Amino acid sequence: MVAICFAGVPLLVEAGSVEVTARFRPDPANPMVNRFENTTTNSGYCVYFAVYCKNNNLFSLGMPLGGLPQTTGGKVLANHTDRREGAYLKVPSEWRTLTVSNDEDTEQLEVRISGVGGRVDLNAHVEDLTGGQGWHQLWSGRSWSFAPAPCVSTTSVAGLSYYAMFMWRVPENVGACAKTALFDIPTLHYRYLHFGYELRTPNPLKMATGIYRGSITYSVGPGMDFDIGNVIVPHDSQITIDFVLSVEHILKVEIPPGGNRIELLPQGGWQAWLQRNRRPERLFRDQTFNISASSQFKMKLECQFTEGNTCALQEPVSGRNVPLNIAVSLPGGMADDSGQAVNRRPLLLDGMGTERFEPKFYIARKPGTLHFEIGRDEVEKMLDGDNKTYSGNVTVVWDSEV
Repeated sequence: MVAICFAGVPLLVEAGSVEVTARFRPDPANPMVNRFENTTTNSGYCVYFAVYCKNNNLFSLGMPLGGLPQTTGGKVLANHTDRREGAYLKVPSEWRTLTVSNDEDTEQLEVRISGVGGRVDLNAHVEDLTGGQGWHQLWSGRSWSFAPAPCVSTTSVAGLSYYAMFMWRVPENVGACAKTALFDIPTLHYRYLHFGYELRTPNPLKMATGIYRGSITYSVGPGMDFDIGNVIVPHDSQITIDFVLSVEHILKVEIPPGGNRIELLPQGGWQAWLQRNRRPERLFRDQTFNISASSQFKMKLECQFTEGNTCALQEPVSGRNVPLNIAVSLPGGMADDSGQAVNRRPLLLDGMGTERFEPKFYIARKPGTLHFEIGRDEVEKMLDGDNKTYSGNVTVVWDSEV
């Protein structure tokens, strides 16, 4: 998944760190949507431009650089030749990888900074700096509504004659975005900064239920990850983004009423075989069930009576056992750990072949089948002599602890 988000005014955020949260919870109404939902509360840019952010799948959080203002300003000379001596913004726009983990499992999360913005203050009215003209005349490339290359404009800025609120989006793997002042500015600073980010989250279907945490730290200052040039000084030298990913899975199996009692019969029932005066080739029953699953699971057997690697039925008078062959077929969209479909896969006491099944997407109440069968040789033995009753308890377990 790639989610595009933006971060904004840190009025209530502890200096130095900010938290990003995301959650995966299967949605029966949208079983093919198998990605994390960003649950981070917006602040800053997207509070003021909520419609734009919603339409462009943007989110905003604060750049945690201490109190307000977040930077100390400096003088900018008109027509400076060194871009770093003006309004200079460079962010780590390349993808970086971090580890998120719960108590037992780890996954890889990727993040990149994809935008930068905030409030730029002149500490003076723009008309006083330009001799009566506005923001368009103060800067090369017009006002801060127009992002300098390689940055990309988002929407119109808001502000007054002495400040502007802005947001520029930043493509992957690019350098600094800078504006050149066309008039002297005695003091230029950022009252606050915000940044954009994109996430590539792990596949939630392959993750165990739980809370996964991780963090990444960026340096701030000249030549650092976040570089705001030589003129303006940030109040902190690093920021940390803490990530919290919540995974909530579903594994539910529904057996229809009466489905827990299995009677094995020959093809067409006993009457059909008696009329032909033949012994049946097998006794069997296919029992359907409905399964909902959003993560991997394994299947195993528990038996009242056993015979070899499977369960057995027993005739109580003689104590004789007959092996009961049990298999499972799972709905389309589910596969074993080698990617193969699951069709009449034997269920064995040692668990071989059923150690791991994975949904390719959220399976929402789809039908599967349990196959119970006694083969011809055993049927022949069962039918010798007087009428007998064979019975036994079999427990089929769907286990999410893989």
